[in-house]
Amino acid sequence: MKLSAPSVLIFVISLVIAVIGVLAALGTVAFIPLASVWIMAIGYAVLAAGCLFKGV
Repeated sequence: MKLSAPSVLIFVISLVIAVIGVLAALGTVAFIPLASVWIMAIGYAVLAAGCLFKGV
């Protein structure tokens, strides 16, 4: 399996999700009903999908 670099859009989307996860962990963002660990896991999964699938 060959990995490819994620596109800039996928990287920015995962970065935004990760920042939201950090803000949720600090208690700044309280309107999101997910735990910060799951938000960070979603951000990582988006980034991993961008690396695994070419053209994403």
